[in-house]
Amino acid sequence: MAQYLLSIDQGTTGSTILIIDVTNKTKPKVLAKATANFEQHFPQAGWVEHDLEQIWQSVMSATNEALEKAAKKADGFDQSQILSLGITNQRETVCVYDKKTLQPLNKAIVWQCRRTTEMCENLKAKGMEPLFREKTGLLLDPYFSGTKLAWLAQNNPDVKSKLESKEAYVGTIDTYLIAKLTGGKSHVTEASNACRT
Repeated sequence: MAQYLLSIDQGTTGSTILIIDVTNKTKPKVLAKATANFEQHFPQAGWVEHDLEQIWQSVMSATNEALEKAAKKADGFDQSQILSLGITNQRETVCVYDKKTLQPLNKAIVWQCRRTTEMCENLKAKGMEPLFREKTGLLLDPYFSGTKLAWLAQNNPDVKSKLESKEAYVGTIDTYLIAKLTGGKSHVTEASNACRT
């Protein structure tokens, strides 16, 4: 019986889906590919945001298109033959969403966003960079997720309230997608994403 993998590449400007035929383990091949782009939001100079619902819709749209293409290319293709799926994503983009409804509480702050530059500079001026480096292995820079989350908690009362009451999840894009794919049953990431956060 034929066997397939589904790959989600959730990038900064769009989502690409691959369906890979792994029936012949030594010669896997791409059976179908589809891409869906989504809007970039620039609320002010140096700020970059993504609408999580648009990201989710881009993943679903590209997945449906790839499944349709696979069905046309492979006789007898059935979704039940997909053994597993994998996700790669924009790693330092941070999102906050409601635990019960999975509704975003704010637009995701994208890895490119520089809104926390002043916050990082203030922490450096206080001599905090060595502590951040020791604890995380990362530089104190707005590129990373920590100051983005602090900014959200300081500037969005709904985010702050839901975080304090433990009614919100915080994560990277893979975390959000897995929560959506599992209907809220799983809020997980993996080591290479977690270490960047």
